[in-house]
Amino acid sequence: MRLKQLHIKGFKSFAYDTVIHFNEDVIGIVGPNGSGKSNIVDAIRWVLGEQKSKELRLEQMADVIFNGTKNRKEAPSATVELIFDNDRGLLPTEYQTVNISRTLYRSGDSEYRLNDVVCRLKDIKSLLVDTGIGSNSYAIISLGMVDDLLYDKDDSRRYMFEQAAGVSKYKSRKKETLQKLNSTTADLDRVSDLLFEIEGNMKTLEKQAKRTRKYFELKDEYKTLAVQNAVRSMQNLKERYKKAGQDITEKQDAYSAINTEVIAKEAKLEAEKKQNLEQELNVGQQQKELNELVAKLRNLENDKNLLNQKISFKKQSLTNADAVLTESKVS
Repeated sequence: MRLKQLHIKGFKSFAYDTVIHFNEDVIGIVGPNGSGKSNIVDAIRWVLGEQKSKELRLEQMADVIFNGTKNRKEAPSATVELIFDNDRGLLPTEYQTVNISRTLYRSGDSEYRLNDVVCRLKDIKSLLVDTGIGSNSYAIISLGMVDDLLYDKDDSRRYMFEQAAGVSKYKSRKKETLQKLNSTTADLDRVSDLLFEIEGNMKTLEKQAKRTRKYFELKDEYKTLAVQNAVRSMQNLKERYKKAGQDITEKQDAYSAINTEVIAKEAKLEAEKKQNLEQELNVGQQQKELNELVAKLRNLENDKNLLNQKISFKKQSLTNADAVLTESKVS
């Protein structure tokens, strides 16, 4: 396995897209102080999963993103990519070229990629566990690590020898296994507590189960009775419906008979009305003739009265004439 390329963009002082090729057995990077030589080592440790900002000479992890200058604006993210040649098959993967990258955005989001596929840091560490390469591995020696080895600070020599002998990976696996055992023990304790609580609630649950069974029995009985009641109600309704139909038929027949009788009586009434109208017309005509006769009779009576008056007047005149004539004879 061989490191082929280091691709840096937006990481610390690397504002531009920078690619460093490792084509020879020995590669040297030289430059004045402050040119960013140490940032290359920091970039390799960072992409391999370094989580402590102090180890990268930073106050906080967000400072790895290029903050900008007077002539160039700040970078939106920091990206570092390592490209390994896996021609000997030391890495447990079918790919001959392995790309490992890490990106940190200003929003705080971060992602790891393995051959351009989003993955976890744990996946990358699992891939490199047998290679001796890691963020805290002595395969990458940064500033201050030589002094730590010389003075054996924090038992650093032993740690280096364990890495070189391949013991550190077993210690790491042992640590993970112990953590899993502790977690399993805690889960078992929790299961024991839950079993104790469950046993304490068994009686209550049994009572509730009995009540539930009784409830479902009563519910089934209620359902059966409800169906029977519905059937009986439907039969009663059918009988009432049938009887109501018969009553309606009888009422309709009676209505038809009455209607026929009413029509006949109405026809008779119309005929009588017509007859009465004719009689009324005849009565009117006779009344008119009677009135004419009465008027004539009254005129005749008036003429009779005038004639009687004339006769009385004539008789009076004749009496007066006789008296005068008698007086005349006597004289």
